[in-house]
Amino acid sequence: MAQENEAPKDRIPRIDPYGFQRPDEFDYVFYEDFNSRYLTILTRRAIKWSKLLQKSTAVEKSIKVKRYIRKGIPSEHRCNVWMIISGAQAQMDQNPGYYQSVLDEGKRNLKLEDAVRTDLNRTFPDNVQFHKTANPCLQTNLYNVLVAYGHHNKSVGYCQGMNFIAGYLILVTKDEEKSFWLLDALIGRILPDYYSPEMIGLKTDQEVLGELVKMKIPAVADLMERNGMMWTLVVSRWFICLFIDILPVETVLRIWDCLFYEGSKIIFRVALTLIKHYKAFLLEARNFPDICEKFKAITKGKFVTECHDFMQRIFVEPGSLSRSTITKLREKHKSTLLTQE
Repeated sequence: MAQENEAPKDRIPRIDPYGFQRPDEFDYVFYEDFNSRYLTILTRRAIKWSKLLQKSTAVEKSIKVKRYIRKGIPSEHRCNVWMIISGAQAQMDQNPGYYQSVLDEGKRNLKLEDAVRTDLNRTFPDNVQFHKTANPCLQTNLYNVLVAYGHHNKSVGYCQGMNFIAGYLILVTKDEEKSFWLLDALIGRILPDYYSPEMIGLKTDQEVLGELVKMKIPAVADLMERNGMMWTLVVSRWFICLFIDILPVETVLRIWDCLFYEGSKIIFRVALTLIKHYKAFLLEARNFPDICEKFKAITKGKFVTECHDFMQRIFVEPGSLSRSTITKLREKHKSTLLTQE
């Protein structure tokens, strides 16, 4: 008789569709049950998206498009839709040949090149497509995108964390130039100064999250304060890696669908949903190490793997979260941080 967690080997491979090796503790029985239900949803969404994309104005801003994106972009349309809704397609069309030129120039910058090379082997060691022995090996594409972007955006250059984001973009687009322009959309427009040398935007947003938790889940804010716990210790990777290696792949991609369309407030919705849903569990923590362990634990398991239900919850559980509220909180905390420096 098969053990409860044993892989249904004929049905679920040990490597997922994106090339990631499933961990030893992977719950194959639960995943098979979830996946069979999710495939039905994906099939239904794919039909709706195919009809929508037949129109020339398919992904212009509208209530309908927002609803479609929140319910998930099918993988076969994801690259195309991301390119349009992020503005990356328009930038690429307006700058023919630009990517190749910044790549060629970036390769002459030995300092930039060395910084990028240092992180190549650290990027997704659990993904077979990034192994040196892979054919083709995506490390080459990753190197090119990061070097080109580092030269393109000299105020940022290369910063740790960008390798994971660029790597995910390459897995989705399977195209260097598109990955470059999507990276530019994220770092240049969607995420406010997360990767600047001072990382002021990242620090600001961690403070903003802390204040939102104080407003919406005060008991958890009190727990953090009582234990002298800074938010950066438990959520910095959520922000800088946009939940890569934190949440399951398909859940991250569903988050990014909304991130490209609705902007960076989606990160707060995800964070608040995790904290609110696991409020009772987090409040069991008795000390500093306990809190750290519990924050790691809430990013694993069935709640976050059921990506379709999870994504519906992020627009309900945190309650109202207006752009103006986030803008005001950002202005307040950014001003405080700049005064401290």
